[in-house]
Amino acid sequence: MPTKSKRAAASSKRWSAEVMRTSDALDIEHGAFASEDPRHIALSLKRSAERSKRRKAAPYQSAMSMLNFYINRAGKALPASRKKILDRAKSELRKAFGRD
Repeated sequence: MPTKSKRAAASSKRWSAEVMRTSDALDIEHGAFASEDPRHIALSLKRSAERSKRRKAAPYQSAMSMLNFYINRAGKALPASRKKILDRAKSELRKAFGRD
């Protein structure tokens, strides 16, 4: 049986997956963050935010929050090239919602 510290570490590593599954932020499309095209990511998040029945905030706020959550959760493990794509997705998301 794992020690208390090992159990705590194992469960803390998976908290973001739990947030993605159960959060009231929004229901995202499967593979929404997998694309290499920032516009595709942004439009997928926009569609998800507008369709979601679980979100509490406005669609734009929910979509941007989920994108920021994904970027922040990856932290230093996120390659610079991937971060660049996701940062561009933020700009595309602003454009998609007419907030540029």
